[in-house]
Amino acid sequence: MGETVRILAYGEWPSPIDAATAAAHDGVPEFPDFVGDEVWWTEHRPTEGGRCTLVRRRTDGTEESVLAAPWNVRSRVIEYGGRPWAATVRDGGPLVVFVNFADQRLYRYEPGGEPRPLTPVSPVGQGLRWAEPVLLPERGEVWCVLEEFTGEGPSDVRRVLAAVPLDGSAAGDRGAVRELTGERHRFVTGARLSPDGRRAAWLAWDHPRMPWDGTELLVADVAPDGTLRDARTVAGGPEESVAQVDWAHDGRLLYASDRTGWWNLYRDGEAVCPREEEFAGPLWKLGWRWFAPLEGGLVAVLHGRGAAVLGVLDPETGEVVDAVGPWTEFAPHLAAHGERVVAVGASPHSSPEVVELDTRTGRARVIGAAHEDAVDPALHPEPLIRTFTGPDGREIHAHVYPPHHPGYAGPADELPPYVIRAHGGPTSRSPLVLDLEIAYFTSRGIGVAAVDYGGSTGYGRAYRDRLREQWGVVDVEDCAAVALALADEGTADRGRLAVRGGSAGGWTTAASLTTTDVYACGTILYPVLDLTGWGPGETHDFESQYLESLVGPRAEVPERYVRRSPAAHADRLTAPFILLQGLDDVICPPVQCERFLAHLAGRRVPHAYLTFEGEGHGFRRAETVVRALEAELSLYAQVFKLRAPGVPVLELTG
Repeated sequence: MGETVRILAYGEWPSPIDAATAAAHDGVPEFPDFVGDEVWWTEHRPTEGGRCTLVRRRTDGTEESVLAAPWNVRSRVIEYGGRPWAATVRDGGPLVVFVNFADQRLYRYEPGGEPRPLTPVSPVGQGLRWAEPVLLPERGEVWCVLEEFTGEGPSDVRRVLAAVPLDGSAAGDRGAVRELTGERHRFVTGARLSPDGRRAAWLAWDHPRMPWDGTELLVADVAPDGTLRDARTVAGGPEESVAQVDWAHDGRLLYASDRTGWWNLYRDGEAVCPREEEFAGPLWKLGWRWFAPLEGGLVAVLHGRGAAVLGVLDPETGEVVDAVGPWTEFAPHLAAHGERVVAVGASPHSSPEVVELDTRTGRARVIGAAHEDAVDPALHPEPLIRTFTGPDGREIHAHVYPPHHPGYAGPADELPPYVIRAHGGPTSRSPLVLDLEIAYFTSRGIGVAAVDYGGSTGYGRAYRDRLREQWGVVDVEDCAAVALALADEGTADRGRLAVRGGSAGGWTTAASLTTTDVYACGTILYPVLDLTGWGPGETHDFESQYLESLVGPRAEVPERYVRRSPAAHADRLTAPFILLQGLDDVICPPVQCERFLAHLAGRRVPHAYLTFEGEGHGFRRAETVVRALEAELSLYAQVFKLRAPGVPVLELTG
């Protein structure tokens, strides 16, 4: 006999997934690599104040955290950061360099000793920052990207490739840091050295472009004295995005370019597997890797439409053989050693894990950060991969997560409420992975639809370019089209639709609430709300001219910046909402929320504004995530007239 399914109103199903369970489930591994035969990676620890630790997996399979609290292995270069560590085996043991988040200095560490600083502190602006270290012990140096602030403003900054002495002589002397490149470009990635060490390759780009708009691939000769000579552009340009570069073991240059409209792989300029699929993605963090060359000439690749899967590409035949396993999504964190590949994979039933692929056998297995079921897998959301039709007949991709609980069902005469989720970026997409924050709602009988609106990545450049000069229009239209389609087909209750998003998704949420009547309420996290202020001087340098492509040239269409801003239309807002903001956010600073609320003053719209000290862009501490999730559920319970026992009632004012 099976268990009896109880009938209970949607949104009121008792769920064992509380906010604390969802918040603790976020220990995501990043930047894995081989150190000798061992595999190391960084791991986010929400319950340790949100710090990132460095994890070492020994060859016997045991794992240990290399650096105790409060060490926090995380770079702030371009604010989103980049690869913050490197290690090699030296004199029988590991030699590690890493960036510490609190002071952004580069440190040298050998297990058994104490970390020692390699770089100085600068009193100017936000100081010196480092990313993508490459250890060159034979030169006595570590090569990195250096981001140096030259004044107090967020755009008073320069970026170069630099060599830091490993002996600590630059710890108190900025002059001991050797600069490898001039300031010809505003942004650079770390150098990749050819197998013989005689050439270096890196990417560069300039305002107003973002790296997914157009980058240059530069190659220089490495002189015997360690200087870079004769730097020349060999690929890329204003309308061609090269997302990653590396060297094959025979010295040929490998890179991913979207010159055909899809990021494909090239070897010395020749396409090796031309497909209408993505073999790379948007470079939000320096050091992301979508491919890794293997010793025998094969290349480990991430590829696909939408979600990216792990495969092995033979450049001679163009054939790709995918790894067998349960993972449906891989993060851009590939590394290779001999014929071994390490990656970070996840699925709708597993959180991100460190996965090793033996390319000789095709066997993949979890070797680190192994998923452990925090809740009964029967409660995991079940995504439906769907394509909807939007305005002008355009396709809109989405993942739909219906209400799901093995012990409960809704009444036959009732349709469930749905939350439309707009991802951040906006040049990004919704990952196809287990997300207990989604399960927090679906297990209670509230459906979720994660929309990859026009402008999202994973579907080619034309899909990405739909948002060009259309931010606040196409994203809003596409989310609304999915919401209304779910209502029209009888999946969702038309009167109980909510919209929610963080960062760029917070913008889409606020724009949706001020320009459409689709939603009954909304949850806005760390958003952009006022375009007239968000740009040079108010946000960080990396995205300070992002709006030139998302909205249009500011100098030519200033009125568009006003017209599109939710802050300018606060008077149209009637739906209840909550606003959640980290007070240390330098990307979408609190002043954005404050201006929006000032425009709303005197209008009786129920809302709450929650701020979090010590949180930046994206919440990292478990206690913050708990409060944010419970506030979101309380909003929906109040607006949709649901009982939510055990969840603190959020007071809405207005």
